[in-house]
Amino acid sequence: MRLDEKIKIVAEFKDKFSQSKVVIATSYIGLNVAQMSQLRRKLLESGSEYHVVKNTLLVRASADNDIAVLQEFFTGTTGVALNYNDPVAPAKALMEFAKDNEKLIIKGGALNGKRISLDGIQSLATLPSREALLGQLLSVMNGVPTAFVRVLSNIPQNFMNVLSAIKDQKENSAN
Repeated sequence: MRLDEKIKIVAEFKDKFSQSKVVIATSYIGLNVAQMSQLRRKLLESGSEYHVVKNTLLVRASADNDIAVLQEFFTGTTGVALNYNDPVAPAKALMEFAKDNEKLIIKGGALNGKRISLDGIQSLATLPSREALLGQLLSVMNGVPTAFVRVLSNIPQNFMNVLSAIKDQKENSAN
């Protein structure tokens, strides 16, 4: 590979690393072409990317950004999964693929510049998707005003009940 090609790849990955919310490093040794294609397809369906790049280029691309915490994982056969929007998606896709293909080894990852271990990636994979979390947040946010309106509507009702009780009491005392 020529020097200008290497410089271009490093620049491309610096940009990808700076824009991605999550980067997960894997080892794919022992996977055949069909399995690699299946892995890439599964990650693509989740909105993620999977790249196999020389470790020296990955180290250079990660040198001056938040992904530098992953440099120790850039050894051996390394593939990186990236996602720019949903950090849960690649973790789920990789964990599902690793269940069926033991040869895929998840080394570690970086989430918004913080290093996460394999346990962290497994926890991340158990989270609901971004859309589901936003839906849950919206229902919670919608519940607060609804409960507030119910409380406010009970005030006049309770006031009317008190006035009715006073009226009944005065009628009973007059008789």
